Amino acid sequence: MDPLKEFDEEKRTAIAAQGRDQAFRESTRDWFRRSLKHRYSYAFTWLGLPIIQYPQDIVAIQELLWRVRPEVIVETGIARGGSLLLSASLLELIGGTGRVVGVDVDIRPHNRTVIEAHPLMKRISLIEGSSIDPAVAAKVSAIVGEHPKGPVLVILDSNHTHRHVAEELRLYSPLVTAGSYLVVFDTVIEDLPAEMFPDRPWGPGDNPRTAVREFLRHNDRFVVESEIEDKLLITAAPGGYLRCVKE
Repeated sequence: MDPLKEFDEEKRTAIAAQGRDQAFRESTRDWFRRSLKHRYSYAFTWLGLPIIQYPQDIVAIQELLWRVRPEVIVETGIARGGSLLLSASLLELIGGTGRVVGVDVDIRPHNRTVIEAHPLMKRISLIEGSSIDPAVAAKVSAIVGEHPKGPVLVILDSNHTHRHVAEELRLYSPLVTAGSYLVVFDTVIEDLPAEMFPDRPWGPGDNPRTAVREFLRHNDRFVVESEIEDKLLITAAPGGYLRCVKE
């Protein structure tokens, strides 16, 4: 057997076994809950800007981008810009004309300043406005339309209510090309205690996970890539890594 294929098969076998280890999964869930008390995901940066993601998810996004080599990456939710730089830096390594489109309802001046001053801004388009505003979605689609030949990958990480994410899924899932991915973050909210969200409009029963489940019941273009979750275990997006299986 080809040594590379042999290694890949061994890896997949180990990942599957890890995913079936319920005690291991539960210990990582406990770790995740404890990490939230310390705002663990706020501790990391990417190329100088805060990324506000778990390292496991950062690695997973890197793997997907290198595998898919998208021409356009659409991200809803910019925060402090680190996730945009993660996408832009991978596009820079891939080469070509790839672009990342960042959408946020409120791009604060201090965040905009540092993002626009970054060397990778040449790969980034910023759109301020609600991601579920039809006019904003039209702007995103127009940029995607300027890159008709390459794959499109979408990452949703803005308002985490069921209604908002469901509308994002309706608006942006058609942009995703076969073989690429639609990643929905913070599906983990469904597995966390309600008291963790006292001042938020989302919580168990009303969050990205519930929106994804509803979406998948009525859309046969996407399937959950469970191997990613089995590999990561620690992730803010359980059940949220969706692979597009047809145009």
